[in-house]
Amino acid sequence: MPAVPLSSIWRWFAGCTVAESRNLRLAARVGDIEPFRVMDLLARARTLEAAGRSVVHMEIGEPDFPTPAPVVEAGLRALSDGHTQYTPALGLPALREAIAGHYAEQGVNISPERIVITPGASGALLLALGTVLNPGEGLLLADPGYPCNRHFARFIEGVPQAVPVGPESRYQLTAEQVAAHWQPNSAAVLVASPSNPTGTVLTKGEITELAAAVEARRGCLLVDEIYHGLVYGEAPPSALTVTDRAFIINSFSKYFCMTGWRLGWLVVPEGYVRAVEKLAQNLFIAASTPAQYAALAAFAPETRTILEERRAEFQRRRDYLLPALRELGLEIPIVPQGAFYLYADISRFSNDAEAFSADLLERAGVAVTPGTDFGHHRAERHVRFAYTTAREQLEEGVRRIAEHLNLLSTEPDL
Repeated sequence: MPAVPLSSIWRWFAGCTVAESRNLRLAARVGDIEPFRVMDLLARARTLEAAGRSVVHMEIGEPDFPTPAPVVEAGLRALSDGHTQYTPALGLPALREAIAGHYAEQGVNISPERIVITPGASGALLLALGTVLNPGEGLLLADPGYPCNRHFARFIEGVPQAVPVGPESRYQLTAEQVAAHWQPNSAAVLVASPSNPTGTVLTKGEITELAAAVEARRGCLLVDEIYHGLVYGEAPPSALTVTDRAFIINSFSKYFCMTGWRLGWLVVPEGYVRAVEKLAQNLFIAASTPAQYAALAAFAPETRTILEERRAEFQRRRDYLLPALRELGLEIPIVPQGAFYLYADISRFSNDAEAFSADLLERAGVAVTPGTDFGHHRAERHVRFAYTTAREQLEEGVRRIAEHLNLLSTEPDL
């Protein structure tokens, strides 16, 4: 049986047919929320692997390193000690204090009372948006950007207000753009540093200007800092160094290599804690108790040594993959300062990122994410490479991509 092209699957998932709509009662939001294409692509890659194909994975934004042993051991101790019941909705007090201590090491003094433990960074984002965004109110955010951000806004009946960004601003939203794109119904702004899919960071001056622009319009600033720690060079400051009125979203998934534990946190401005607590009580009850006890070991010196070694390895991978892809003719105008992604312009070879990604997987056995996962601004011209696999696999992936691109350049147009 011939393989069903991924591009066809994605277009089917994008919406239901009229006939299907007559048989299903779907809320309007379901039709407006697009599929997370990288997960569909990962599923197809796993199917190919099960059939005996070799696939180089450069699609998924998940560290390939296991959770550090001290964290796993702390989680096992929590289970053996019977720590399996609910914690308070705001989280385990000891973990909230440990996170406050983590910020104190960076020169930020923050009360543990303002820290809320959540089921992943997604839980933190949902709490923040549910607290500040009314139905019909707008959330300004960069395009390209992490897809779930706009979908969460839509889920709570807010209005995602995408602002096109490019290399000229390092793919970051600026204070000038906030001023230019602010609408009568705009209520909040979301930025990410380091960002997904581009890996760029905001400077302290840029965060200061953004905070001032948002506050001048009586809006709320949300800052995604889930890739803090995974920075190559001078570490960017937390937005907490310039404002105590922003919601800060963070996670144990990326730097701490705890994706499957589903644990994150939210730093809440003064006055919002009770509102966030009420939502957490109703939406989640509490984050995973064993995961919270495990995360206490994430800040231990022996764990940090492991994590810093891994950060250095991610930098080595970036420093290999970036020039290698540029050499193949892919345009990557900005050197990413953090995270583990390269956002590449493929327009020299294709103007259909979904078809390009599907073809690369099926014919060359390399999985990458189409730019259409991250928004609409020039999305069909871009794909994202994740260097979340070993150096040998990256080298093999580059070899396969080179062969594939060479075939594309020699095939006749149909």
